[in-house]
Amino acid sequence: MKNITIPLGKKVYFASDNHLGAPTAKDSLPREKKFVAWLDSLKEDAAVIFLMGDLFDFWFEYKTVVPKGFTRTLGKLAELSDMGIQITYFVGNHDLWMNGYFEEELNIPVYHEPQQYVINDTSFFLGHGDGLGPHDKGFKRMKKVFTNPLAKWLFKWLHPDLGVRLGQHLSVNNKIISGDADATFLGEDKEWLILYAKRKLETQHYDHFIFGHRHLPMEIQLNEKSTYTNLGDWISYFTYAVFDGEKLSLEKLEG
Repeated sequence: MKNITIPLGKKVYFASDNHLGAPTAKDSLPREKKFVAWLDSLKEDAAVIFLMGDLFDFWFEYKTVVPKGFTRTLGKLAELSDMGIQITYFVGNHDLWMNGYFEEELNIPVYHEPQQYVINDTSFFLGHGDGLGPHDKGFKRMKKVFTNPLAKWLFKWLHPDLGVRLGQHLSVNNKIISGDADATFLGEDKEWLILYAKRKLETQHYDHFIFGHRHLPMEIQLNEKSTYTNLGDWISYFTYAVFDGEKLSLEKLEG
């Protein structure tokens, strides 16, 4: 359990599922500019920013090469990190091949598994959300292939021009890989992340569960003292969560 204390007047921000680069770099550029402007607006009151996965629609780190583009986003993240704002990244199902670049270049820690935090005496369970819960079986099988060390080693031997192009094509067109084949609310008894959170509560209390992955903004009361929040996305909804030290709220970027 990681402990964070935020000063009075400061806030914690959570955002997920930008999928920059999809369906093309040109098409996603307006969304990227909007996201960068939002990041810039956090300078005054952000103590911590959690990026909850799938910032990019495809990301693979070769030993000396990362995918071309996203200069505005990476530059803004570097600026905020250099200002002393704590930024933490959770990999999603589209960017799970991160391997040191964010840590070395941006001083941003990267997590591949959910983590638990206590922020100003409020407990949080955080993760991207892919592969959790009793369903999502097609993606779970695919993820085992993608995270297999031999499969990653073989992919690294593809020339980056070929490997990145192949990865981008699969990310945009294969819904099993994407894990977002269903973009409608299934009901509390069928939403696997809600079921996952309820099962976690059987053994330990958390005030808030926060995930991305489903692309649907959701605020669900799990019991009298615990809530589940899904962050939505920066494709259709432009939603994010804010914790002011006492209260968590799901908000929408206007304009």
